Amino acid sequence: MTTFPHRLMGASVLDVTTYEEVEADRGATGQAFVVVLASSLASGVGAMGFARAGAPFVGGVFFWSAISLIAWAAWALLVFEIGGRLLPEPETRVDVGELLRTIGFSSAPGMLRIFGIVPELALPVFILTTVWMLVTMVVAVRQALDYRSTARAIGVCTLGLAFALIIAFAFGFFLGPSVS
Repeated sequence: MTTFPHRLMGASVLDVTTYEEVEADRGATGQAFVVVLASSLASGVGAMGFARAGAPFVGGVFFWSAISLIAWAAWALLVFEIGGRLLPEPETRVDVGELLRTIGFSSAPGMLRIFGIVPELALPVFILTTVWMLVTMVVAVRQALDYRSTARAIGVCTLGLAFALIIAFAFGFFLGPSVS
C-alpha cells in the first residue's frame, strides 16, 4: 500500500495501479474525501483571482468552494448514473464506494487551482486543471466501472462534466453575489 502523497501523485499522473489500489482499499474513502475537500477549497481560493478589487475574500472563498463541491458531487452522481446505469459494459458492476474513492482521487489536480489567486494565472490555471481533472476522471471511471473501452469512459465523463458545469453555473448565477 502506498502513502497518501504517493496516491495523490499517482492519481495525478494517471497511474492505473494507483486507481486500482484506491478502488480496492475501503480505508481510502476518507483520503478521497480529503482530496475532494482540498480541491474544492483550492478552487474557492483560486477563484478569488477572478474577483474584482474589494470583493469579500472569506465570503468569496466559502461561496466558490461550496460551488466547486456541488459541481464535484453533481459530476460524481452523473457519472454513477450515466456510467453505471445508462451505458454500462457487460463487465460493469457498480460499487458506489469504489467509484467515489477513485473519482475522489481524480480531483487531485484541482488542488493546483489555488494558484488561480494570482489574477493573471486564474484563467489558465482553471482551464488546465479542468482538462487535467477530466482526463484523470476518465482513468478513474474506466477502472472503477471495469470498462474495457476508454472511449466509453471519455463519453461518460464528458457528459457528466457538461451537465455538472451547467448545474454549477446555475447555482453560481442564482445564488452568487450580484455584479453591479
